[in-house]
Amino acid sequence: MGDIIHSLLQTFAGLGYLGIVLGLVIEIIPSEIVLAFAGYLVSKGEVSFIGAIIAGTIGGTIAQIIIYWIGAYGGRPFLKRFGKYIFIHEKHILLAEKWFERYGSGVVFTARFVPVVRHAISIPAGITKMSFGKFTLYTGLAAIPWSIFFIYLGDKLASNWENVNEIARPYVQPAMIIAVIIIILYVVFTIFRKRNKSV
Repeated sequence: MGDIIHSLLQTFAGLGYLGIVLGLVIEIIPSEIVLAFAGYLVSKGEVSFIGAIIAGTIGGTIAQIIIYWIGAYGGRPFLKRFGKYIFIHEKHILLAEKWFERYGSGVVFTARFVPVVRHAISIPAGITKMSFGKFTLYTGLAAIPWSIFFIYLGDKLASNWENVNEIARPYVQPAMIIAVIIIILYVVFTIFRKRNKSV
């Protein structure tokens, strides 16, 4: 792991819960790494497990709200030009837009567990002016299990927390499959509901 990331994490560690929130909000370091490091802090007794989850949920939600606002007020052209600075490229935007158009606003929750689209899905939500309350609710609910999982792994791995991606991979892939299944079921349910209303 790079020296810059290490330095940033050490700075965040000195801020406690606020550091966890900031680490997730500024989007410089992948959320999995920040949360695993938070778990490492739990193992050292510097923060509590529940407190780290709350901070992780708040930070993860705020980070996506910022992207939502960028989509809502900056639009797609702005994101195409400046999205790379928050690690969102045009291919991510295109994929997220296709998911949002195909599956509707419900995808904001399930897409959080799918790499590539998990961050970018906030963009079409903002562009289409999805209900801010609903967006925040879905995003916050998705941030809870994501935070619990990686903080738990970081806590158990302790000083080996940097290996979190290797340990998490066998668990993240099934989560992706489950998320896709939920999306399909949601789409089927939505189609049947619309058909029943039109009858």
